[in-house]
Amino acid sequence: GVMPLVAALAKVYQERYPAATVEMGKGLGTKARLQALAQGKIDIALASHGLVAGELARQGMAVHEIAKVGVVFGVNASVPTANLTDRQICDLYAGTITNWRELGGPDLAIAPRTRPDSEVDAEVVRGKIACLKDLKMPEGVKVMPRSGDMAKELATSVGAIGMTTTTVVEQSRGQIRLLSLNGIIPSAENVERKIYTLTRDSFLVTKAPPPPAVSRFVDFVRSSTGTAVIVANGAVPVK
Repeated sequence: GVMPLVAALAKVYQERYPAATVEMGKGLGTKARLQALAQGKIDIALASHGLVAGELARQGMAVHEIAKVGVVFGVNASVPTANLTDRQICDLYAGTITNWRELGGPDLAIAPRTRPDSEVDAEVVRGKIACLKDLKMPEGVKVMPRSGDMAKELATSVGAIGMTTTTVVEQSRGQIRLLSLNGIIPSAENVERKIYTLTRDSFLVTKAPPPPAVSRFVDFVRSSTGTAVIVANGAVPVK
């Protein structure tokens, strides 16, 4: 979930410093990433939750929070609906509402998508929307194993809705639209002021102190240029 934002930062970093090489890995869970960092197999572990900074410090690691990102319900561009309530979200995931026409939209079948319950986006929405907390998703709700799968599905499937992030929406170039929730827009200002409360954190975890090359990248992320990249990708910088 942190990867799209860091990938955007890495792209600009490499453009500014052509001699630098940033390789983006994949396929490891948070625990495995931290183990790989401790073993020196990778230089930076990306993370979004479940970190105990003091414990990691005792293991010779440092946590750098770089941004807060809104977790949103994104829809395919074919869906003109702009806002849903908690109850409407729960009803469409429960299968009680099956057509966008019932929500003020066009005569179009709703294609609900979700992430595995162990993933951060799903944890956030289930934790913040009471009627979703214990909802057992029916068979008609398709599970997207990876955040990239969700992004692709929302961008290409007519009538689709699913939980994603403001960064993914921003990077979709109009293929995915975000919904406001209970009339609250997941804008950067509302995320920063905690008016919109569905959010996830973005962390870089490094050795302590980080090696020079890693330190230069972290410094770039916290620079005015890095801040501009974070904002341009739908996230709120954290200093």
